[in-house]
Parts: sequence; C-alpha cells; structure tokens
Amino acid sequence: MIIGSNLPGMPWEDKPAGSKEVMWRYSANPIIDRHAIPTANSVFNSAVVAKDGAYVGVFRSDDLNMSSHLYLGKSNDAIHWDIEPDVLKLYNEATGEFDSYADGYDPRVCLIEDKYYVTWCAQFEKWKGPTIGVAYSYDFKKFYRLPNAFLPYNRNGVLFPKKINGNYVMFSRPSDNGHTPFGDIFISQSPDMIHWGEHHHVLEPMGWAWTKVGAGPIPIELDEGWLLIYHGVSQTCNCMIYQIGAAILDKNEPWKVLHRCRNFILHPETTYECVGDVPNVCFPCATLYDAATGRIAVYYGAADTVVALAFCQVDELVKYIKDNDVIG
Repeated sequence: MIIGSNLPGMPWEDKPAGSKEVMWRYSANPIIDRHAIPTANSVFNSAVVAKDGAYVGVFRSDDLNMSSHLYLGKSNDAIHWDIEPDVLKLYNEATGEFDSYADGYDPRVCLIEDKYYVTWCAQFEKWKGPTIGVAYSYDFKKFYRLPNAFLPYNRNGVLFPKKINGNYVMFSRPSDNGHTPFGDIFISQSPDMIHWGEHHHVLEPMGWAWTKVGAGPIPIELDEGWLLIYHGVSQTCNCMIYQIGAAILDKNEPWKVLHRCRNFILHPETTYECVGDVPNVCFPCATLYDAATGRIAVYYGAADTVVALAFCQVDELVKYIKDNDVIG
C-alpha cells in the first residue's frame, strides 16, 4: 500500500497487547531530552531521514535565551542521536563561504531526486515576520540557501517527496504573528523551487481541531493517494491542545481531500507531552516507513520540550481514517 523504499532496520515496537490504539507510543519515550545540546533549553519538533544505511536529522533547539535554531544530528538506529553543538550553517554559493545560520524553527527534511531539501519557519527580523525558509544539500555537509518560499506570515512549509505534474509542491499555513485564529492548510506549486504559485486550499479547522491545522511530516505516497499526517489544535478555557490527525489526498490533485478522519490519532496524555515549556502538545514533524511491511514511525515534539516517537501500521491507519471519515 505504501509506494516507496524498504527500510527494514527502522525503529519499531509492536503494539502493546490488548491496545486498541491506531497509533501507539514508544515505551522508552522521550528519545531526545531537552538538554541534548549543551546550550539547549529544549529540543523538539525535528525532522529525520534515512541515508546510506544510517539516519540524519535536522533538529530544532530553543537556547537559554529562548531563541530557535536548527542543528544537524546523526544516528545509527534513529533512536539514539548525536547532535552537533553548533548551529547549522548555510552556504553562499556566490561567495564560496558559509555566511548565515539556520535561525528559526520546526524543520522538515525531504528527499526529492538527488537533493535533500530543508524547509523551516525562518524568523529573522529582516523578513518582517515568520516565513518559509528553504535550503538544500546533497551530502548534509553543505547546505545551500534558496530564497524564501512565501511572504510573511507563513508556517509549516512541507514539501511532497516527488514532483506532481512536473512541479514541486509544498503545503503551508498562512498565518498571523500570534496563534493563528484562521489556520488553514494550503498547497502551492513551483517549477523551480523559487517561484511559487497555483495556490489551492486543502484543509480547514473543524471538529477536534477547531482552532487551526498544519501539515506535519512529508506526505507518504500510497497506491490510492497521499497520506497526510497533520497537527490539529483545539482551544480550551486555559490552553491550546496540539493533537495528531490524518487524511488521504488525491494523488494527482493533492488539494482534493478524499478522506479525513473525524477523530484525532494521538492526543497529549503522558507527562512528557503535558508538562514542559508548552503543555499539552503532540507536534508531528517526520516519519520513517518500510514499504514492505507497512510500518510507520512518527517523530513528534512533546510539550515543545523533547522529541518522542510513536508507531502505526499503514493498513490499520487507512482503515481507521475511512471508518471515521467526515468526507464521504
């Protein structure tokens, strides 16, 4: 059902006996604590990919001044990570020097053809507000900065792992500079990763996610469409709650939602999800999957403080989405 590569060595833990959950937590969570980098106050909302028999990640860390930066990490098993202590540098091809840093938050990493693209919420003062930063690398040694994808304000820039109808395709959530009362997901297209247009609306807040929604990990291609795992936010009397949801989009016109689950898939329940810098947060940013077995590992930020891991089986997840569909 998954169209993609086999990854038999990816992290996996079977569903606990007797559990009825469609997505279940890793028993050794959190896998990265808040002080994994010497200068860190927290490490969360980070992205990982498989590469050359091992794993590479781009990690968000908020420092002791509560400034957000991106860091490079490596792992042999995608659970135990060695994160470099210096902020990720961006290479200027014109000058031949590393002349800027990846300041911002909530990165995603996407392999398209021969390049690993990093998208993140860039929040330099000169951008006049948050927008989608873009860089790419062939080898995770040099990262080449591209122009920002969109005008401020914008967040949650998430690329598709292949061109669709000849274009690069990216999710985003146009937003204000606060808590985004109008938080809908849109799709944009580009012929060259620089000029973006052909915008389409995809997903609006509703049901359990009545405040806002945002794209999560890189979409997973299925034989019947694209699996979108996203975060949805509800507003209570004293806080926001960030939960994980799922939908299936049309393969050739992914702004068309085929199925959307009326229920959340994962909800903050554990101490590490409910206690931290921002309580009650499960924020998905990355997946690893094995096409042969249909196993999916989901990396998510917990309470804006640590990185945690959850698992699901694609056939169970797709069935759950369809059985609880709000579209059909």
